[in-house]
Amino acid sequence: MSKQVNLVPPTNPIILGKLGAAYGIRGWLKVFSSTEQAESIFDYQPWFIQRSGQWQHIEIEDWKHHNKDIIVKLSGVDDRDAATLLTNFEITVDSTQLPKLDNNDYYWKDLMGCHVVTLDGYDLGTIIDMMETGSNDVIVIKANLKDAFGIKERLVPFLDGQVIKKVDLESKLIEVDWDPGF
Repeated sequence: MSKQVNLVPPTNPIILGKLGAAYGIRGWLKVFSSTEQAESIFDYQPWFIQRSGQWQHIEIEDWKHHNKDIIVKLSGVDDRDAATLLTNFEITVDSTQLPKLDNNDYYWKDLMGCHVVTLDGYDLGTIIDMMETGSNDVIVIKANLKDAFGIKERLVPFLDGQVIKKVDLESKLIEVDWDPGF
């Protein structure tokens, strides 16, 4: 890659994917992308992995589609053994590289830590994760310790307008039309 990139480790890290199993004997690896279009992961550079608590830059030498997978060749990774050592590392970039979104669009990272309350004011808990199910995204909410319904975790569909009534990222509050006993 001839594109000049800043090799400073990310100060606002975001995980865009994961390095998968070694592919072949020449150091290629499968890539699992979390971007909407799988190959868009290559638009964000530089890539970093965290190894033993330290950021390490990984440079892409080449990439291509192989069947339904994407495989990548990293600089300095020239055999299967070297590639295997990188399996399961998360691909991280600085979140400042992500494009700005319209007012009604949100990155999953923006929703983490938001409190979720019902229209009646019941505090369902805090968003700890997001899941993609195919039909719609789902927010994973860690319930409060003294939840009246004894629930520890809730799965609520992220259906804007139907279930999700209001998102206020400044106050980290999401209002939902949802039964707290469910």
